[in-house]
Amino acid sequence: MLAEALEHLVRGVVDHPDDVSVRDKQLRRGSILEVRVNPADLGKVIGRGGRTATAFRTVVSALAGRDGARVDFVDVDRRR
Repeated sequence: MLAEALEHLVRGVVDHPDDVSVRDKQLRRGSILEVRVNPADLGKVIGRGGRTATAFRTVVSALAGRDGARVDFVDVDRRR
């Protein structure tokens, strides 16, 4: 549910919504939502001074509740 909600929010901000994907990784320390966007949209997702990224993280943490989730923004050119 968190991944779908975050993907919907990010798609509304970027110029290339088809390049947006959100992957939910389960690690020992908890859940990480990995957001991949087009390199041209990375600045829009992060925002001036990181304000947009902070807002996304705030919304996700409010939706996650006690479980918590971290959000990591990655451009589509960078592979892990």
